[in-house]
Amino acid sequence: MRDHKPISLESHLANLPLFSGIATADLERIARGSKLVSASKGDVLFRAGDACSGFHLLVYGQVKLAFTSTQGTEKIVEIVRQGQTFGEAVMFLDGVHIVFAQTLQDSMLVHIPKVAILKELEHDHSFARKMMAALAKRTHDLMMDVEAYSLLSAKQRIIGYLMSDAPPAAIGSNQVEFELTAGKGVIASRLSITQEHFSRVLHDLCDLGLLEVSGKHIRIPNVANLLKCQDKP
Repeated sequence: MRDHKPISLESHLANLPLFSGIATADLERIARGSKLVSASKGDVLFRAGDACSGFHLLVYGQVKLAFTSTQGTEKIVEIVRQGQTFGEAVMFLDGVHIVFAQTLQDSMLVHIPKVAILKELEHDHSFARKMMAALAKRTHDLMMDVEAYSLLSAKQRIIGYLMSDAPPAAIGSNQVEFELTAGKGVIASRLSITQEHFSRVLHDLCDLGLLEVSGKHIRIPNVANLLKCQDKP
């Protein structure tokens, strides 16, 4: 992993909803303390047990957040995509990371230090509300995950993931084609199913004429029909 000088960090931070509307001088101050980080595919950004000194913004690429059991089994809890952040909650807890973060693609990130965020929170109440909203969304997303694992079938989870990975224009479209942004093993771990089960469900959906799969290329001939199938366990 290679660190670079904080060049044009303001432009990266300004595109983050958390920093929208913030005064230019404040944004520049946060940027001065931040660090642009270039990481190759497979680089570990932090490990479980590492102290948390701030949070990350993913400029481009893809990062997985995961646990590893004592038996070496990996469970992916989140796939971070371009424009998303991670690590905020642990930063405020003054604790250590409970997951590890590893890049799934060549990536560029901004590391935003805790000290810069705390200074901003002291005098900008609107920024504090945005930070609270970001943390609330994290909690909401976690509850949605618990609901999916507890109440939805593997087929329903897979269809939901495919629709989230499809381009936004897919909603309301008759048919859509796209490339999966992560490998099938990664997606299966994220959905808490085995890779074999994931492949079997894809095969079943193909047999029903609801999907066409070639490697990471996905074609949905009729989006409405696939969504109807999602309504059934």
